[in-house]
Amino acid sequence: MQIVRAIRRFLRVVVPPTLFLGLTAYFGWNAVHGEHGINAYHTQTKLMEDARQAEQDANAEQAVWRRRVASLNERALDADMLDERSRAMLNLAREGDTVIPYGPHDRLW
Repeated sequence: MQIVRAIRRFLRVVVPPTLFLGLTAYFGWNAVHGEHGINAYHTQTKLMEDARQAEQDANAEQAVWRRRVASLNERALDADMLDERSRAMLNLAREGDTVIPYGPHDRLW
């Protein structure tokens, strides 16, 4: 009888603190390493910073392309300069044009 009483007393003294320590350890571990823990929070903030940086880069590139497209407006282009440049790039000439040959290492543009 004394042994049973000692075992019960031991269990009453040891089991509740052990259970609560185990629960505390479980919730503590999940608070740091869990799906919604501190490490996941830092990972998500890093991903958010990367996404914001990518958005800024995309907006900057879009602004560059908008500026380029705006410069292609027919009012922004001089027809003579466009014709001259296209003929130079395609190595073409009209019937009345004077052609001045360049050396092999001289660049036209």
